Amino acid sequence: MGNQIAVSSFPISNPFKKKIKPLPVETTFKLPSPLPSWPKGEGFASQIIDLGGLQVCQVSTFSKVWATKEGGPDNLGATFYEPSSIPDGFFLLGFYSQSNNRPLSGWVLAGKDAKNESALKEPIAYTLVWSSDSLKIKQDGVGYIWLPTPPDGYKAVGHVVTSSPEKPALDKIPCVRSDFTDSYENDDWIWGPRKDITANDINVYSTRPLVRGIQAMGIPTGTFIAQTNGAAGSNLACLKNAKANRNAMPNSNQVKALIQAYSPHIYFHPDENYFPSSVTWFFENGALLYMKGQESKPIAINNTGSNLPQGGENDYAYWIDLPISNEEKERVKKGDLQDAYAYLHVKPMFGATFTDIAIWTFYPFNGPAKAKVEFFNVSLGKIGEHIGDWEHVTLRISNFNGELKGVYFAQHSKGVWVDASELEFESGNKPVAYSSLHGHASYPKPGLVLQGNGHIGIRNDTAKGKIFMDTGKKFSVVNADYLGSVYEEPPWLNYKRKWGPKISYNIEDEIKKVEKVLPGKLKSAFDKFVRSIPKEVLGEEGPTGPKVKDNWLGDETD
Repeated sequence: MGNQIAVSSFPISNPFKKKIKPLPVETTFKLPSPLPSWPKGEGFASQIIDLGGLQVCQVSTFSKVWATKEGGPDNLGATFYEPSSIPDGFFLLGFYSQSNNRPLSGWVLAGKDAKNESALKEPIAYTLVWSSDSLKIKQDGVGYIWLPTPPDGYKAVGHVVTSSPEKPALDKIPCVRSDFTDSYENDDWIWGPRKDITANDINVYSTRPLVRGIQAMGIPTGTFIAQTNGAAGSNLACLKNAKANRNAMPNSNQVKALIQAYSPHIYFHPDENYFPSSVTWFFENGALLYMKGQESKPIAINNTGSNLPQGGENDYAYWIDLPISNEEKERVKKGDLQDAYAYLHVKPMFGATFTDIAIWTFYPFNGPAKAKVEFFNVSLGKIGEHIGDWEHVTLRISNFNGELKGVYFAQHSKGVWVDASELEFESGNKPVAYSSLHGHASYPKPGLVLQGNGHIGIRNDTAKGKIFMDTGKKFSVVNADYLGSVYEEPPWLNYKRKWGPKISYNIEDEIKKVEKVLPGKLKSAFDKFVRSIPKEVLGEEGPTGPKVKDNWLGDETD
């Protein structure tokens, strides 16, 4: 009898078979800690906001309709969803789409006619905007994107997505009466095929109101816009707070609770020499006010700044400078982190459906910059130095439920919005920010960000050192105009001139010092780069204060 080979009934694993890694979008994002019970108030965190006869709520539960695994950010594709679990009496206004390269974390608005005034009406038809039928990429079945055709006096605010060629039912999503709508613009790119794929040109974007700011009433719907052949595929609109009511904004007790829940931790680089202080500490430790034409007679600034010129505009007639004595100058430059305050500007955004809390920090001094020139790292000497440095991060909070949706990281003259799903958190729901070495720009992750062309640029180095600022430990709400006189503005806030003098140094001399250590072929490239740097980054002029910045009344610049 020959040898018998036992055959196992268990599957034999193949060690060479590549494991399929789940896509980030397959995980639903949640904040690390549950939302607290917010203090009582009128409309904040009540789930529903009235836009003047059209009620809206935020929906963040979804059922997948169609997905592609290629194209878009990181070439991971995108997924299209139908919002689910719509509250009774509310109607879906559009479908949701998101890139697959981050956890599922979106929302869309659903609407309800609050006063039986025909705020919503069914579309009269649907037009097929695009189909993936002929697209040769990895996809789950075939996807179809439809545009509602609104009746006269109404506008569509979202697309419908199906996995079959049959037109959606007319009652799938309603259109919105025109007086509840506003103009939109493209925001983040969600998806589009790779450039080497020529079939069915399409790009999908999230949208946001075209005009944004404290007084603007446009409201994002959370839906997407599909553009085909490089042109808009529809006349979609965003929503609008028709009555401009601000009942959903947080009261003063709720503002304090929001800061306790979400106040960021700002980490400083281990080599940082120049830390924040309070404005009061800066004034009490010898800061001086200079007036043009009387430079020999600077005056001491009192601790609230009440003897600073108020209002007006930056006419270069006044500026603040460090103490005269070199010893005191060097001491004040270093700041005083133990005494540092976070100064809060609380403002309505997106028609008062969101609250933005801009968290400002003041640094007495911005240190010298460093540059990366190919393989060389060089100090830029005095380039980048300036006295008085105002920096900020901004929290964006949903007024529907009080949930943190994103954080803006200011980076010199611009910045970046980061979705809550991509933030680092500590101590519950407190986001982490990293302050760049000497320059104090804010970043969501540690490491090097090069401000330049990839080969030559200003180094923005960040790292998680042992020293950080808890912005919720010492803070002062300096402005929340929508609450009337609840918060009193400090006099220094209305000083609209420079918080530092124009630095007097010869840029030619500074460039030559750097060029001495560079090979010949890099000298001209470096020279060209430095001359392209904005004056604000060069450090030739001191900055203006928070109230002079465009984002004081407007949206953040990205």
